[in-house]
Amino acid sequence: MKVTKSKFGMLCDGTKVNLYTVKNGKMSFSCTDYGCTITSIVLNDENGKKTDVVLGHSTLEGYINGTVFFGAIVGRFANRIGKAEFALDGKKYQLDKNDGPNCLHGGFDSYNKMMWKGKVIDDGKLCGVRFTRTSPDGEQGFPGNVKLTITYLLDENNNLTCLYNAETDKATPINITNHAYFNLAGNGNVGEHTMVMNSTKRLEVNAKLIPTGKLLDVKGTPFDFTKEKKIGKDIKAVGVGYDHCYVTEKYDPSDVHCGLPLEDNDLVEFCTVKDPASGHEMSVFTNMEGCQFYTGNYIKGIIGKNGRLYDRHDAFCLETQCFPDTPNQTSFPSCILEPGQKMKAKTVYSFTF
Repeated sequence: MKVTKSKFGMLCDGTKVNLYTVKNGKMSFSCTDYGCTITSIVLNDENGKKTDVVLGHSTLEGYINGTVFFGAIVGRFANRIGKAEFALDGKKYQLDKNDGPNCLHGGFDSYNKMMWKGKVIDDGKLCGVRFTRTSPDGEQGFPGNVKLTITYLLDENNNLTCLYNAETDKATPINITNHAYFNLAGNGNVGEHTMVMNSTKRLEVNAKLIPTGKLLDVKGTPFDFTKEKKIGKDIKAVGVGYDHCYVTEKYDPSDVHCGLPLEDNDLVEFCTVKDPASGHEMSVFTNMEGCQFYTGNYIKGIIGKNGRLYDRHDAFCLETQCFPDTPNQTSFPSCILEPGQKMKAKTVYSFTF
């Protein structure tokens, strides 16, 4: 395995942006210190065909001007916070209303537009890149100086591991995930992809996609993926497409911290997705309590890699995370990171081809 570093471009203030490419014998991925973004995941089939299985842009300018978080890290709180506000320790905090009346992925000053410091990691068995930055007290409206460490690692078994670590000097909500858009065929609509989930419940949401606090059984509904089925089979029955948080086997209502892992605990398998035409397969493992399943409902008309025009449902996202709106939901496990604690979230995307 090896890691190479090259110039990806330059920001208007002269800041150099780097691109890192990590390879094993059968696949590779690339990522950049702009937005801590995964720009490609390339599978090398036995017949020599190379397939890039994530959507994105060919140039830095595409990511600078982009609006849908292709492959980027999102936080300080991924997903939505209702009414763009929350209270903590008796103080009310106001956030950006960048999703109607709500705050989405941290607001207007989002992590996907920020520079991170990258460092190559190679221990002989795992190769990758570690990105760090400190989110200052008050950034995006959140309290606390938060030291963030995001690590992407590849092994010889085609596992891409994502580590999301954080420490704070003041109690703060935190929810970090990667927003990769996957298409295992490399192009076209993902409706023919099949999926099976180890999840029997999802979060009920209102019309603005804010949780009501209830967990609903999926069995017998269009949200049921407990048995393998095509992603597109019931997609019209849920409106414009899926954009819902499913409950993983890590969820334990008796454990106040199950939504915010504070130790390197065991992972659970959340789902497996397959593209029958290519034979490409991806399984997702995590130690997070939730996973937002999103089918690219709002990417219509976006020009992506090599001039390709992306359309609705040309990708799916599997964003492992704490439950959305947790700062306002007393029945959900805590997303509050306290001083002296270390958040240790982990997700693995495992590829078979």
